[in-house]
Amino acid sequence: MKLSLPKSNTYKYQPNLTPKFTTNNHNTRTPYLVKKNQVSQQSIPFTDTHKKQSMLDLNKDSPFIMLITTLIAGLIGCLILLAWRRSKSKPAKDAATTMPWIDKLVPEEDPDEDDDHDGKQKVAVFFGSQSGTAEGFAKAFAEEANARYEKATFRVVDLEEYAAEDDEYEEKFKKDTLAIFFLATYGDGEPTDNAARFYKWITEKKESGRQWLQKLQYGVFGLGNMQYEHFNKVAKVVDEILADQGAKRIAPLGLGDDDKSIEDDFTAWRELVWPELDKLLRNEDDNAVSNMPYTAAILGYRVILHDQPTGESLQDKSWINANSIHAAAIDAQHPCRANVAVRRELHTPASDRSCTHLEFDISGTGLKYETGDHVGVYCENLKETVEAAEKLMGLSPDTYFSIHTDTEDGQLINGGSLLAPPFPPCTVRTALTRYADLLNFPKKSALLALAAHASEPSEADRLRYLASPAGKDEYAQWMVAGQRSLLEVMAEFPSAKPPLGVFFASVAPRLQPRYYSISSSPKVAPTRIHVSCALVYEKTPTGRIHKGVSSTWMKTAAPLEENLDCSWAPIFVRQSNFRLPTDTSVPIIMIGPGTGLAPFRGFLQERYALKEDGAELGPSILFFGCRNRNMDFIYEDELKNFVKSGALSELVVAFSREGLTKEYVQQKMMERASDIWNLLSQGAYIYVCGDAKGMARDVHRTLHAIAQEQGSLNSSQAESMVKNLQMTGRYLRDVW
Repeated sequence: MKLSLPKSNTYKYQPNLTPKFTTNNHNTRTPYLVKKNQVSQQSIPFTDTHKKQSMLDLNKDSPFIMLITTLIAGLIGCLILLAWRRSKSKPAKDAATTMPWIDKLVPEEDPDEDDDHDGKQKVAVFFGSQSGTAEGFAKAFAEEANARYEKATFRVVDLEEYAAEDDEYEEKFKKDTLAIFFLATYGDGEPTDNAARFYKWITEKKESGRQWLQKLQYGVFGLGNMQYEHFNKVAKVVDEILADQGAKRIAPLGLGDDDKSIEDDFTAWRELVWPELDKLLRNEDDNAVSNMPYTAAILGYRVILHDQPTGESLQDKSWINANSIHAAAIDAQHPCRANVAVRRELHTPASDRSCTHLEFDISGTGLKYETGDHVGVYCENLKETVEAAEKLMGLSPDTYFSIHTDTEDGQLINGGSLLAPPFPPCTVRTALTRYADLLNFPKKSALLALAAHASEPSEADRLRYLASPAGKDEYAQWMVAGQRSLLEVMAEFPSAKPPLGVFFASVAPRLQPRYYSISSSPKVAPTRIHVSCALVYEKTPTGRIHKGVSSTWMKTAAPLEENLDCSWAPIFVRQSNFRLPTDTSVPIIMIGPGTGLAPFRGFLQERYALKEDGAELGPSILFFGCRNRNMDFIYEDELKNFVKSGALSELVVAFSREGLTKEYVQQKMMERASDIWNLLSQGAYIYVCGDAKGMARDVHRTLHAIAQEQGSLNSSQAESMVKNLQMTGRYLRDVW
């Protein structure tokens, strides 16, 4: 039965129209039919009476056998002990040689290591980093600081590893007298994964009202994007709490803006910090060398060329048993391999855009997820992108090589602590495909690395100028505003031919995972992770067609249901606080236009399963938006079936490209202001998912307006009410 669209674009639950749903061949209940391959397993009974008889015969000579067994066991034990002692004297292998997708920088020394014997003051440089930028700044800052100050040792510390337990934070911070923080903010004002536990602890510590950090002097540099509502929230909060707890700020809070040039922001803030550190860490009789200008070295891995191996490469072998990893170890540094089971287009042929529904098969991986979580996906560069890079570098794609952070005698190379761990030995083509970010615009440090290896003096001068303070405005206009990719820049300066070690260390950043709101529920799809991904395909100011790395890969992925040689990707799950109320009877309001629908599809699958189990569901309303019902009304049939089943009480759709007037979800919300206010008065939770820069801000303003109109509140009271919803966990946002 197909519903006709009412004029109000609203669908309401009618119990007498509840549909019958199909049970799929995985015995999971679903309000939609998805074809899945059925895999049968045959158990094979096994008996061996001959082996049993042999054991009985051996029992006759059991004393002799026991003596021989004991002697052999003793000999084996001695050999094991000898091997263990020898292994202790050898350096451990880099973990990255067995797990090819580790993207964490080389760990520093243990923060608790006692350096007091050398008489130097210890300075902790903490970082909270999601993509590696904050970690890179922390490393660069510590490197320069160690060169400037002979009487101090700056050590870089991952906030996640600083304290094993929460109650250790206070004890450890009491020992630190000088600390620098590099803290990134992502999403809806959230801390990075590795800083989440620290951030939770320090915000809770704020409530104590006790000043216990009087001995600590500190500086904070934040990394954020001005386009987002909660710009640098994490850095601002930590800076304020540290000061409130008695710590002394040595320099103003640094606010890095990734929407412009965060490198320039970092450089400017760093220049404010040095004079203050000079007062603390230098004496008048310090060596004059310490006043010399510092120039960062161009980093490069040590490279070894190898003969092309036959058969499977080390990297491919490393994935054979990757899924045997215990689930607790699966994270961004240790993802698991997941095959693409299903792929289908969500837009109709009439649409000039594209949106892909993708399902990763996680059976047998140990990977688990909850409704509302995110999945991180490591994708590959397009073949055309890789071939362009090979041509610009002038290298054979079949060149087989390995990169190293140590010298031949096992010593760390100069600047080795700043380098990401080496990826496994592979060909140039594989390295460019899986590890190099080739389409983002290069940072200024990359331009300096290119300049150092440009054979044409005019090109080298131009690259250095763009990276200099004098070229700041031109860099912002030509590079950032022009959205020039690394490959475009290399084509513009063809004489710049950095060697492999420099290219992967200083020119091309590591390709980062892309995060997606999971659009399924484990109650319906326990062995699948669903993703809803809009294709990125747009023309840049230079006329280049930019194809999104991950979205293009997903659109062209070969699913298992069509090809046994299917596409796969390393994936992991990132937990989210975007959760349904624990009380199923609590009302919920969901706002998610476009692919912002993704987590709500998971919510509705979960509510459907709960209803089937007899749970009482509270009222629910979904505000969804797209351009045209005949083009991009994604999951239309599923949403209508959710309404029919009662998993969703009401669906309200806004079409922005139908008729003379554009309609958006926030306008539909104002039309239903009374209903929204009534649900909020009943304790409803409100959820928003989608674009943070536009839609989420507009929805926030709309909530503010509804509170004023329906609650007869003034502007200050309305904002206070909306903020209270956020503080109590009833207003949740999953935005990007």
